[in-house]
Amino acid sequence: MWLCRRCAGVYSWRRMRWKQRATSYQTIFTSWKDLKQRHFSSMDMKRTWPLEPHWHQSLGMALWRPQMREPLLSSASGPVPVLRALCFSASVAADPIEIHKQRLKLWFSHLPQEEKQFGGYFTPETMHIDPLILERKPAESRGIERSQIPHHPSLSVEQLFDRPPGHPSERGMNIMLYGAVGTGKSTVVRKLVLDWCAGTALSQFKLLVPFSCEDLSQSKNPTSLRDLVGRKYLHLRRTPFLSGEAQQAQDVLFIFNGMERMRLNFRIASTELCSDPNEALPTGTLMVNLLRKYLLPEATILVTTRLSAVEHIPKKYVSRYMQICGFNDPESQRSYFTSRLLQQATEKLNPQAESLIELLYLNLQKESQLAFACYLPSYCWLTCATLHFLHFTDTQAPIRTLTGIFTSFLRLNFGGEVLEVNEGSSSAIEQSSLMRYVVQTVGKLAFDGVTKRRTRFTEEELEQWVGGKTKTDEELQQLSVFRNDVLDFFLVPCVENTKLLEAGDVTKQRYVFAIPTMQEYLAALYMVLGENKSALERFSRDMSMALGQAGEDLQSLGNILSKFIPLRIFAVFNLLRLAPNLYERVLNMTKGRIARTMAAEMFRSEDSFNEDVLDQVEQSLLGVQGPQPRQELDMKSFELYPIFMGGLLHYGNRALLEQLGCHITSTAVAQITHGLTRRLAQHGQKNLPPTELMDLLLFLYEFQNPRLTSQVLSSLKTINLSTIRMTPIKCFILSWVLTCSPRRLLLDELNLSSCHLRSEMLEMLRSAFYCTHHLNLQFNSLDPESCVILKDLLLDPNCAIRFLQLCNNPLLESGAQHLLEGLQGNHSLKRLDLMHTGLDDSAARQLAVHLSDMTSPRGLEELNVAYNDIGDSAALKLVAACQKHPTVHTVHLYLNQLSEMGKQSLYVNGSDAGATRRPKVLTSVTEGVDLSDAWPRILSIIRQNATSWDRGRVREQLLDFLRDLESSQRQQRNFLKKYHFRRVEKEVRECLRTLDDSTP
Repeated sequence: MWLCRRCAGVYSWRRMRWKQRATSYQTIFTSWKDLKQRHFSSMDMKRTWPLEPHWHQSLGMALWRPQMREPLLSSASGPVPVLRALCFSASVAADPIEIHKQRLKLWFSHLPQEEKQFGGYFTPETMHIDPLILERKPAESRGIERSQIPHHPSLSVEQLFDRPPGHPSERGMNIMLYGAVGTGKSTVVRKLVLDWCAGTALSQFKLLVPFSCEDLSQSKNPTSLRDLVGRKYLHLRRTPFLSGEAQQAQDVLFIFNGMERMRLNFRIASTELCSDPNEALPTGTLMVNLLRKYLLPEATILVTTRLSAVEHIPKKYVSRYMQICGFNDPESQRSYFTSRLLQQATEKLNPQAESLIELLYLNLQKESQLAFACYLPSYCWLTCATLHFLHFTDTQAPIRTLTGIFTSFLRLNFGGEVLEVNEGSSSAIEQSSLMRYVVQTVGKLAFDGVTKRRTRFTEEELEQWVGGKTKTDEELQQLSVFRNDVLDFFLVPCVENTKLLEAGDVTKQRYVFAIPTMQEYLAALYMVLGENKSALERFSRDMSMALGQAGEDLQSLGNILSKFIPLRIFAVFNLLRLAPNLYERVLNMTKGRIARTMAAEMFRSEDSFNEDVLDQVEQSLLGVQGPQPRQELDMKSFELYPIFMGGLLHYGNRALLEQLGCHITSTAVAQITHGLTRRLAQHGQKNLPPTELMDLLLFLYEFQNPRLTSQVLSSLKTINLSTIRMTPIKCFILSWVLTCSPRRLLLDELNLSSCHLRSEMLEMLRSAFYCTHHLNLQFNSLDPESCVILKDLLLDPNCAIRFLQLCNNPLLESGAQHLLEGLQGNHSLKRLDLMHTGLDDSAARQLAVHLSDMTSPRGLEELNVAYNDIGDSAALKLVAACQKHPTVHTVHLYLNQLSEMGKQSLYVNGSDAGATRRPKVLTSVTEGVDLSDAWPRILSIIRQNATSWDRGRVREQLLDFLRDLESSQRQQRNFLKKYHFRRVEKEVRECLRTLDDSTP
């Protein structure tokens, strides 16, 4: 009883509190209703009230304090607190149009991942370059090549919406912006939307509603126009501009981007008329009624589409036709390149970026093939991305590959594109993928060209390979759309052949790929996707499908009959199950053939003397300055073809290709990799030329498979990249490849001599220097700052370098001092070569001081400071310090500023019996009255460097060697030794003769 009474009391108390709250809310709402009626009694704005239907619920929650369980306004509260609360709520609710502008700006300012590779230092506003836009009907633009586009002034965005003469002012316009793939239609739309959001353009429109037709084509359920806008833009679900009353729609601009994605039917029998924006209809029907001007006739509509879909909208519904033509002059192309390559460059890289742009501009002015391709902004983007990859690689940025750039380029232009969507098919995108169709047609042509070493094709060959075997009406329709929209994107008339055709030297027009490397990429994609099937493979596939299906039917029949007729003969039907397994075996043979093709194309003997692939790519973009060697018109090396094949097997590229409808299975990748590893390891054991070795490293980098890279590196003992012009991307590739090597694997030698290395490149190569015993950095442009990096390398406990060659670098005294500071904490370095590094007497004395302070029993054994400016006194101090050093046994001092007396003093000092140690001092080809054991080495070094050193000084030193030989020979009585003296004298005179012959 007591519990029941207590529960009843609590219930009564809560019921009373609920009544009080209801009374408070009712007072608030009544006061607000009266206030609203008084305030808007003279204004017809009730239907435009921006608050939501259930605004009183949110208001009640806003006025409730959950901590105190009390309403902030009681029933006795006056109207002033109510007004304050309601005014505060109204101030928080911003204008829906302003919210729409802010969200559109955020959405359209978003850069795709492919654009972020340039560093992200710019915005879409700074990137945008206005393309050429002309008012021209589609019939006038057909059959006109890019180079024949007239040089008329381009229409601005504002001029697109100028009313043509005779167009009624109360009716909105339908404007069609059409162009080929890659001309920049979507970019123009993005810039237009951003300008409207910023208030710098299209001020005559109060509302702009952009739609993606790719998104609208996925909508299957009927919906009204207002619900469609509200679903895409929630803040516009109650906007009065779409109500259809009082001609408010004349301030609205609809944008439909990519109209070719929609199946519009303007026949009234198929698409009913509708003028009510609240009536639910399919999205295609809504779009048709908008274009008919039956639904919201005052609204203005901008439609973008491709050339093949222009006729999908009848001419009577189009007010103006606008063709976007891309960039038709080198100045627009130069502005595009500057916006991406120069604005993101730092002050240190600005001169390099400006130089690249100037070389690119010179190539464009020559009316080269690149200039013809860059009529399309898409190829301008590809050019910028490739140059950025080659020259502005950042070690902190995500890894990018050349194959990834081309794959991203195709995804940007063909992502989600289909030739025809087959309704009711569950695999419509895979069956009608535009990129897959490109591979099967243009890729087949590219593969045939690569196989036959050709880059130019006639019209008959295009007809043969691109749609030559089509039979059905659907295939012919697909081919027509493909030729109108896509074929010109990949294949363009050859510029050189066009000039010859105009001069009458040739009679047939020839076509080439817009970018030469695109032919190799498409050929590689054609091969990797398995489109190059042999007759056996096609027969096995057809037989497997037929026998597999028949086997299932016969197996079911046999199981039924075996219940009544117990004969074992029905077990023979099980043999038909072997047909799919047979096809799988044939398919595995295909993967092995792909691996063999990759290895064979990688190491073609006729390509071994070419420049490395990355230099070839750069020359194709920047051109070759000066006289060009005359080559065969059609013959060309395709060294990027196998590298692209390896890059396409990387998971990141396969994921992008999956979005394009091109599927490469992981099983196929594993089979190709297994067959490729052994062949690459076999070729790695050979002594490859530096250019071929650089291409192999690029292949491993593009593949991005650490396990494969490790297995291939295990077969390499030395990496000789001498005379390769190293760039940031090459340094990054070498560093990445060597970091994949096994921990216990150390190269015998890493040769980077004559590679144009700079100090910033050494920082990128730091991790690679831990993987070798012998590091050769001679004949580069290393300065004293580079020695700071080398000092840190030597002080690292993981350093395994035993021989460091730095000759012919301007290290100077400060650089040598940094190196000796690194030697104090290093226990691996045995030989240090500082020949011809700009050392003088002061530097030699500093070397002597540092060597005197080094007491480690494990340290430097040989020091080479030959061909510097070291005099007698400094050389004596250096030799004395080496005598006190516990490990130094050889000092090279030849080709220095040493007198005859100084040489004799050094020899006597080095042979002093009272010294603790006796290091060998090499000052000439003689040692006293005997020949030096190092004379072959000294003369070999002079032969190798005579052409790059000061020839007068080298000649003087050789004459000194002759005098030393004559003096020692006169003192020598042994006939055999005299014979050796004459032999060495002959070698020295041969060096003199060679030096004189090479002197201009």
